[in-house]
Amino acid sequence: MTNQELKDQLASIIYNILEQTELHSGDLFVLGCSSSEVVGGVIGKQTSEETGILIVETILTLLNKQGIHLAVQGCEHINRALILEKDVALKFGYEIVSVVPALQAGGACATAAFSQMSHPVAVEHIIAKAGIDIGDTAIGMHVKHVQIPIRPIHKTLGEAHVTALGSRPKLIGGPRAVYVKP
Repeated sequence: MTNQELKDQLASIIYNILEQTELHSGDLFVLGCSSSEVVGGVIGKQTSEETGILIVETILTLLNKQGIHLAVQGCEHINRALILEKDVALKFGYEIVSVVPALQAGGACATAAFSQMSHPVAVEHIIAKAGIDIGDTAIGMHVKHVQIPIRPIHKTLGEAHVTALGSRPKLIGGPRAVYVKP
């Protein structure tokens, strides 16, 4: 798969997820990604800086046009800390932690986000309204309850399995409760 084909397929997936999740300007979207899996390797074993840059650049461009904020999950070597813009972390009241991702401790996408964002910071936890998981990196801990599985238009990106999550408000009450769409 060429870089252009990868970008085109990723854009198609992101637009499809946005259609299914009804995100709005100001919402938070999480990316979990194994560049190793995208290029056909085993998660954490064939990190591809070029692939990480391409993925983050593509997603940032698409989300910025919608006013949606991106948070990029790092790998387990930085406890799945997330990279996002400082003003977004402050807006949502997230505690900033002291770590800078590297290719072998954070991963290619977190490292790419740190270099591409204007004022990047790391935080331990977020509550995003939706997200994409490229390569089975486990983003569920960072998506708001109640999580809704999203079936993206493409099930893979390169060689990586792709899943996504949206969210909805909790339905509380009992059999007599009435629910409205937010």
